This record gives sequence, C-alpha cells and structure tokens, in this order.
Amino acid sequence: MSKEFFEAVKMLEEEKGIPREDIYENISQAVISSLKREYNGKEIVHCEINEEKQKIKVFVRKNVVEEIEDPDTDLTLEQAQQYRKSAKVGKTIDIPIKTKELGRIIAQKAKHSIRQGLRNAERGKAYEEFKSKTQELLTAKVDRIDPMTGNATLDIGKTQTMLPKAEQVPGERLIEGMQIKVYIVDVKETTKGPKIMVSRTHPGLVRRLFEQEVPEIYDGTIEIKSVSREAGSRSKIAVLTKDDAVDPVGACIGPRGQRVSNIVDALGGEKIDIVNYSDDPVEFISASLAPSDVVSVTIIDEEAKTCRAIVPDDQLSLAIGNKGQNVRLAVRLTGWNIDIKPESEA
Repeated sequence: MSKEFFEAVKMLEEEKGIPREDIYENISQAVISSLKREYNGKEIVHCEINEEKQKIKVFVRKNVVEEIEDPDTDLTLEQAQQYRKSAKVGKTIDIPIKTKELGRIIAQKAKHSIRQGLRNAERGKAYEEFKSKTQELLTAKVDRIDPMTGNATLDIGKTQTMLPKAEQVPGERLIEGMQIKVYIVDVKETTKGPKIMVSRTHPGLVRRLFEQEVPEIYDGTIEIKSVSREAGSRSKIAVLTKDDAVDPVGACIGPRGQRVSNIVDALGGEKIDIVNYSDDPVEFISASLAPSDVVSVTIIDEEAKTCRAIVPDDQLSLAIGNKGQNVRLAVRLTGWNIDIKPESEA
C-alpha cells in the first residue's frame, strides 16, 4: 500500500506540478485533523511520512504519569509498558495507530481534507506564478462580457479574471473569443485562488508593448524614461540612449513606421508621440509638447517645477491640444507645470 501511495504522489507532482513535500504536508495535516476529533481536539496526534523508507507512521504521543488526570493525554506506567518496556514516569510515549483503525468515516474526512489541501497547493502555486508577473504584459482570451456592466471575463491560461469596464480602452469593442494584451497591475491571494487585477488603460501597458516591439529597448540600448497616457486617445513616451550611433525615436518608430504602427494597432488606434528625453528640463519640456514647435522655454520656479513655454501663434491650439490634452500629457511626462503662451503675447 505504501509503495502505491508514494508512486501516486509522484504522479500528482508530475501532473499538477505541485512539490511532493507540499502534498505530504497536506496529507499529514488531513490525517491529524481527522483523528484529533477522537481525542477531543487535543494536540497529541502525529503523522510522519518517510519517502525514503516508503513508510507512513500515525501515532498519538501520551504522557506517562503516576495518576491519570486526562485520559486523552495520559496513561499509567503499567499501560505505557505494554507498548514499550523501557517507559518511565515523566516521559512521553508514542502509540502507533494502525491505518485500518481509522474507519470509513475518518478515511472519508481525510480524503476530503487531502483534496482540499491539494486545491490549496494548486492555488498557492498559481498565486506565486502570477505574482512574479506583476507589472508584466500577458495575453488573455475574452471569455464573456456582462451586457449590464460591460465587465469582461478573461481567461489567462487556466485562471479567470475580470477586466472592469473602467480598465478597458474607451471606444474599444471587445468580442468573445478575441485575444488581447493586458497589463498585470497587482495580484492578491484569496481563498478562491489568486485575484489578478488587470488593465488596458495603465501607462505600463504602453511601456511593455514598446519593450516587446523594439529590440533596442528590450536589450537596454534604449531606455524608456517616462510614459503618460490617456487611454484610447493619446500617449506620450520619452526615450533615451547613451549610444550615439542609435536614434532612439527612429528606432521606436521602426522601418517605415512598422514598430509604432503595431503598437497603435494593439491599442486600437491610440495616437503615440515619441520624444527624446533630456536631463536639461528646457530641452525635455520643448520636446514633450510635440507635435507643436516651441520657440522657447523659461524656468519660472525650479523648486516648484513651473515654467513658461512660448509657441508660434499658429501652433497655440496644437500645443495645448484638444481640451488641453497635449499640454496635460506633457505635464505628466515631464513632471513640470507648463504655462503656454503664444509668441505675439510674449
């Protein structure tokens, strides 16, 4: 029986990917939990599983006493010597429990506990797997969409999660069965398994898409310094390289614009401005207001990070953007408060 048991555990490890040690621990706890009821819940039941010797030992540990105070935990010297001749008062003795004595009811309870333990181990494994992918990009399949809330249920491997309507790209139409890229914002451990919080609107999604699409970013030649985004409408990304032979903006755009085009398609047509990062705030702020030209940038208060940008009169609306979007994204990208003025007013 023991040999078959250990072979079955080995098969479970191979099929489920759960370490044998975890399975043994869950089985031990299940057996102990089932038997404790026979001793009024006292912590005297033990289960030892020895894989090397392929043996399972279940026993109760009792105190050898002169006078019994608790029949569950105590036994007299005379009783103890029936199990071990060398037993002495003041010591403990381990009394083996034969497996067949567990009985059908206890065995069923143990089986249930083992199944529960295996489910817990699988959930723990899934949690660790997804926790390591926090702030990463994963491909998910749209399983169904709630017609009332618009929330989408996604399949990520064998795990399901929800993409709330608020985390979906505005104007994007999800269809059941379609494959989409999602950004893992966070993973929390729950009794029902890992709760994966995903987003299609997070700026991190744009960052990871560029890392996937642009080899120079993936290998570290080009660094993404900052990203600002209004999902479904426009994103700005600032890039930097220390290699003088590399044009960071050109590399991100790609031959004939193919690289950035692939990212725009993955984002459902969202516009993307790619600008050069600079440690010089004047240069960086000027670049951040693309596609508008900038005549000059004046730092007003370095500590408060406020500045004034002067733009040609005919490009004022372009610099500000529709409903202030362009300057709003530039502010988030640079971390500076930008006051835009037309050249004539300046």
